[in-house]
Amino acid sequence: MKYLITIFIIFQTSFCEAQQTLPNEEIVFSFKTANAKILTLAKDKRNKYLVYRFGTINKTELEFPNKNLDSWKVFTYSYYFRGGGKQNARMDLDNLWFVNEGFEYLIFSSYNAGDDEISESFEVGLKITNLKTGKETIINGIENSVVGSLQQFRTNNLIKIDYYRID
Repeated sequence: MKYLITIFIIFQTSFCEAQQTLPNEEIVFSFKTANAKILTLAKDKRNKYLVYRFGTINKTELEFPNKNLDSWKVFTYSYYFRGGGKQNARMDLDNLWFVNEGFEYLIFSSYNAGDDEISESFEVGLKITNLKTGKETIINGIENSVVGSLQQFRTNNLIKIDYYRID
């Protein structure tokens, strides 16, 4: 029995590391990139904080912000939704961003149902903008690696929503 418990603990720890979460956290949104990086938005299971992590399975390159109640205030969410189907090209755009040390980090997820001229598409990724120079770097995510959704920020009442920004 002790052997099984030990294996369970090792597996659980490995799983949390692979997902870039702590035992008291759950994934809000996550995806992998082509260069084996993982972007994870995680929150405390009791909503004590929201945290962004980016890096590999073995090394977190950036964790932002500090894990406290004020962390919810440093993120802003925006979205645009147009219902329908192919007849009126349904769209669903979701963005979450924060600013850290002169750079804006914008996490995006966009779906377009397409029409006669444009095929259906889904994109996910991270856009990093240097606020001094305006230079942008886009890191595309692998669409079939997505876990969770940014849409929950529409109704969770914990994060500021910008109804006017659409990237």
